[in-house]
Amino acid sequence: MPTRVIAVANQKGGVGKTTTAVNLSACLASVGKRILLFDLDPQANATSGLGLEKTEGASAYHPLLGEGSLLDKIQKTNYTNLEIIPSEVDLCGVDVELARSENHLQRVKTILNPILETGRFDAVIIDCPPSLGILTLNAFAAAESLLVPLQCEYYALEGISMITRIVNQIRDSGVNPGLHIVGVVMTMFDGRTNLSHQVVHEVREHFGETVFETVIPRTTRLAEAPSFGKPIIDYDKYSAGAAAYEVLTQEFVERLKL
Repeated sequence: MPTRVIAVANQKGGVGKTTTAVNLSACLASVGKRILLFDLDPQANATSGLGLEKTEGASAYHPLLGEGSLLDKIQKTNYTNLEIIPSEVDLCGVDVELARSENHLQRVKTILNPILETGRFDAVIIDCPPSLGILTLNAFAAAESLLVPLQCEYYALEGISMITRIVNQIRDSGVNPGLHIVGVVMTMFDGRTNLSHQVVHEVREHFGETVFETVIPRTTRLAEAPSFGKPIIDYDKYSAGAAAYEVLTQEFVERLKL
């Protein structure tokens, strides 16, 4: 079966995007899927969230500019079946550099292809920057599907309408005609507030079955885990956050037929 490429994206920061990329990757790996987490966010939170140091020269920066191979950037993590292409702050400069080059939206796709051809992974999960800049658009051009984490807050729907518009533009322009939103995952859900329930209801009304059944709760343990460089299933296996990501993973596997 071909390797699936999924971009995890939301142009708003602080919505649980990296938390979802890291924990979904770790949970998929724990059920036997061979996963490559591609940290394309210059903040490198997915890298540190899996316990790796931010190291100069370790990111996709040089391959994106046509220098060297992305295959050489793959690193092992502490978890079986889970490998990573780390990020670091030099990726900040890529937007400017790529804007001046030819095929600037196809760079991630081009450097990712040799990895896909090896058949080493069941899925590549790309953690995108929290913006709709050139790196994120590159991820959209390279991915077959998008996973959109949405925070249970008032402006949630505004964020997703912008992403939907960009997805349609990427498809219609011919850059990536097959791109689609595989799912919306509601994050930071607080069952004690009416607002959380109301937002989930509205998003379900609007997007129907695209929204995953599983909602990710707002919990202290989930918030703490990255500072220990661990996914939640390693940091606190029996917490509500770990349970939520494990159930989300089952839904995800079924939906993508992984």
